[in-house]
Amino acid sequence: MTNNVETLIVGLGDRSYPIHIGSNLIKNAKNLLSPHIGRGRIAVITDETVAKLHLQNLLQSLGRQNIETIVLPPGEGTKSFSVLQDVLDTLLKANFSRDDTLIAYGGGVIGDLTGFVASVLKRGCRFIQIPTTLLAQVDSSVGGKTAINTLAGKNLVGSFYQPKCVLIDTSMLSTLDARQMRAGYAEVLKYALINDPEFFDWLDDNADALLNQDQDRLRKAVLTSCLRKADIVKRDERERGERALLNLGHSFAHALEAKAGYDGTLLHGEAVSVGMLMAFEYSQALGLCPGQDVGRLRQHLQANGMPTLNDLTASIKNNPEALFAFMGRDKKNTGANMKLVLTRGIGAAFIEPCADQDSVLQYLQQASHKDNENQEQAL
Repeated sequence: MTNNVETLIVGLGDRSYPIHIGSNLIKNAKNLLSPHIGRGRIAVITDETVAKLHLQNLLQSLGRQNIETIVLPPGEGTKSFSVLQDVLDTLLKANFSRDDTLIAYGGGVIGDLTGFVASVLKRGCRFIQIPTTLLAQVDSSVGGKTAINTLAGKNLVGSFYQPKCVLIDTSMLSTLDARQMRAGYAEVLKYALINDPEFFDWLDDNADALLNQDQDRLRKAVLTSCLRKADIVKRDERERGERALLNLGHSFAHALEAKAGYDGTLLHGEAVSVGMLMAFEYSQALGLCPGQDVGRLRQHLQANGMPTLNDLTASIKNNPEALFAFMGRDKKNTGANMKLVLTRGIGAAFIEPCADQDSVLQYLQQASHKDNENQEQAL
């Protein structure tokens, strides 16, 4: 660690890249990013929210003339074919080349979209991730997954394309509201649930301070999460095996998001919070996961203001057949087989390549029915 910067390396041979983590790193962006930009041109792609708060700070720090800026609407709807085409048209009209660099400056939506643009623009140009949300800092900015959404489901069109560098400035999280912090925290919690029960114990003790912007705890959570993800990515970059563990809860979550229509009523991290508990409950129904661990997770979520299925609107949760159909289209599936990440308890996730689809549908139906009963009892 030097000058408030901690650096990890995602080890992928000649495509290896650093992750710089620290507070107030935007002020040092020029020095940290120059080795990965070279002499080519720069385009910063961001959204309206981040542009108002942070864009001038980055442009001033980079100290370059004639930086192209593309400011997009916030929200999951930006990850679309139409926006993809608009961004590509803008860059092509400006004659951007393979030697130029795109900087994704925003949350997971901006990172996913910019990475996909970079992967297809003239068959591939440089790009850098500067994630501005907790969710993006601990998950989507690391590992090279890029994508857009379609009507058929989330992230079904995309590519594996690694950035040249990831710059994580934890002090930028101070501008996030409590809902966005909790949404990002779901992805932090995921790493503990996959294979790190000691990290879960630490989160149980420190989640409240972390969510209230304690910089030391934030830094530890981001660093631990990035270490866990980088370790898996370097062994399984293209998700042929263990990288699928990083999708704990995501098969359920993506179905919930698709049912919600990507309209902002359900954030990705909120869906992951719900989906992880559903994965634990389904594993319990199969006799795999002890009820004590399901209860610990449910209690942790509720204590920290994280949503469960009970908290979602009826239009999202009360059609188990529709959720099941979306799960059947998930990109992790192979042929007619439904691949799920299940668990034997906290820190003991595993990949089930051929989940029994009848039991999945039965679980969804029972979960919806149970939730309706709980609501009726509350009235």
